Amino acid sequence: MRILTVMMAGAALLPAQMSLIEGAKIRPHVKFLASDQLEGRGVGQRGGQLAAEYLAAQFEAAGLKPGAPDGSYLQAVPLRSVEVAPGAQLTATADGRTVPLKWLDEFVGTSYTQEAAADFDAEAVFVGHGITAPEFGWNDYAGADVKGKVVVLFTNEPPSQDPKFFQGKALTYYGRWTYKYEEAARQGAAAAIIIHTTPTASYGWQVLRANGRPQPQIRRAAGQPALGFAGWVTAEAGGQILGLAGKSAEEMLKAADTRGFRAMPLGRVRVKGRFRFNVKEIETHNVVGMVAGSDPRLAQEAVVYTAHWDHLGMGEAVAGDRIYNGALDNATGCAMLVEMARAWASMEPKPLRSAYFVAVTAEESGLLGSQYFAEHPPLAAERMAANLNFDSYGPHGRVKDTVVTGAERTSFFGLVESVAQRHRLAIKPDGHPQSGGYYRSDHYSFARVGVPAFSVNMGSDYEGKPAGFAAEVGKKHAAQYHQPSDEYHDDWDFSGMEQFGRFGFALGLEIANLEKIPARVDAK
Repeated sequence: MRILTVMMAGAALLPAQMSLIEGAKIRPHVKFLASDQLEGRGVGQRGGQLAAEYLAAQFEAAGLKPGAPDGSYLQAVPLRSVEVAPGAQLTATADGRTVPLKWLDEFVGTSYTQEAAADFDAEAVFVGHGITAPEFGWNDYAGADVKGKVVVLFTNEPPSQDPKFFQGKALTYYGRWTYKYEEAARQGAAAAIIIHTTPTASYGWQVLRANGRPQPQIRRAAGQPALGFAGWVTAEAGGQILGLAGKSAEEMLKAADTRGFRAMPLGRVRVKGRFRFNVKEIETHNVVGMVAGSDPRLAQEAVVYTAHWDHLGMGEAVAGDRIYNGALDNATGCAMLVEMARAWASMEPKPLRSAYFVAVTAEESGLLGSQYFAEHPPLAAERMAANLNFDSYGPHGRVKDTVVTGAERTSFFGLVESVAQRHRLAIKPDGHPQSGGYYRSDHYSFARVGVPAFSVNMGSDYEGKPAGFAAEVGKKHAAQYHQPSDEYHDDWDFSGMEQFGRFGFALGLEIANLEKIPARVDAK
């Protein structure tokens, strides 16, 4: 009876609490977090620390209690920063011919050994997509010994329309660049080079070029396999490397996509690298606030809201601008997180379960902050009822649809459909499943430890906009992605962020007040 009473009280309070989440309150957070003063919110940099401290202050002012395991608002995340020093060299040779590559223009990368230098001069082996997936009967490394060698490969995975074979059109984790490097290291390679194409990567070279800056990494454990160099080359440069072996990028990609492919040495092609790295210890922070639940038993469980506060910091100048402000990505999600937290903390009575609001660090470096939180949480993973993640929202007004990435993999999908219907939002499937969006945002870190997790995304059916508007907006956002042009503007319309702040708030409240959490579903 108590649970039913509290749920009814919560439902009655819901409209009033949701009205506290306003676009006018979200705006100043975005404006500050995306300002030049914060210098692109780089991890381990002054601007990034200012962003974390600002969010901690906002959580405290909103009435949240400290939620980090040490009893503060700031969970220290120990990382190492690896910066490629000037003079980086990467060349391919065969039969007296040499292909020298130019840093940033033709190749980018880092090292995962976290040591001061990486030098190699080794045989090149083409390993297709670099996948070992026994459940799909696929092994690109079968019969090959790549220890101490340089593997050359494409990202993505074999194309499929069969949901039983690499999940059809949807990209699996095998297609992600992070997996490629992990597997190459397990196979003992000295270096791994991914040939970039926009179709296989789902983004242009300018996105990778923007990563030619210090790269934060989780501190490497002793004995853990790691690549001396993990890099990308342009499609043209990759074609030149393969051309030394008399092959073209097109025919090698076709071969990589063919069932039965096996790794093939590239004849006499050798790849030589000479790199020096500036490696330093850095400490960054997840910002964690919590609101205790009202039920003595269920308050030991929690709904976890997340958004990443980091962006790319200062980098190569584009049109004279070196600050990668990250207004859409992800000052917007953080601003919504603050206002959802404020609304939640103001509720009386409180929801049955507790809630954690976590602004995570180092998402842009491979979901590192959320991974650390999920592996070092203030409460055990089995006590996390769900994770709702918020990442990048458009400033163009309200929409009629939503994409809830990963919700269909959880037992909450029926609940999500019901709440979406009440908010007059149609649930649309991921329009680009081949891009692997499920693996590219912080909810995935929670899914990996067994927590039902999904991202709450805006759709593209804008209210009151002419035909073609969404397509133009999509092109604009793609051009701004990971560029200095991702900046705040005073003419932005925050009604869509208000809409999704309220939607996300309602989703979490419904889960927090469930009498029993449904059986978990494998979300890998």
